[in-house]
Amino acid sequence: MLKAIPKTWSYTFSVMDGTECVAEALNRSWWKDKAELRIHGDRYTARREKGAYVLESAAGVLARANQPRKLHRALVVEHSGRQYTLRAKSAFRREFLLFDRCLPIGSIAPEGMFTRRAEVNLPPTWPLAVRVFVIWLTMTMWKHADEAAAAGAIVVTVTG
Repeated sequence: MLKAIPKTWSYTFSVMDGTECVAEALNRSWWKDKAELRIHGDRYTARREKGAYVLESAAGVLARANQPRKLHRALVVEHSGRQYTLRAKSAFRREFLLFDRCLPIGSIAPEGMFTRRAEVNLPPTWPLAVRVFVIWLTMTMWKHADEAAAAGAIVVTVTG
């Protein structure tokens, strides 16, 4: 099982396999969904482009994801010619499940209620770059939920 451990409040994180750091996701923009993924010396780009999320290497696009319904916390992830669904386990939890059709094949869950540290259980047969991309997608969904909650929490007091 992998673990995603945030480094800063900017949603930059390391991916650990036991005690070994196997990947890093470096947030490249606070207001845009864009990161550089570093995996065993290779560099990848994860970004949002025209509504779709894309994972690219020098060789081309490895995976992409679309959010069919803007208000739903779910993405359709395309990898190796197949489609998978990444969606929140419930409206009230931050855990995301990965489905192959209707069959759950993976999960990304926070270690606790008030942490962004995550336990990651994704198909080990998938390339590590694609698994890190799915972790980044989940962290991005968490970020959007945090931003929406913060925007709703703004209180304006007008005094006479």
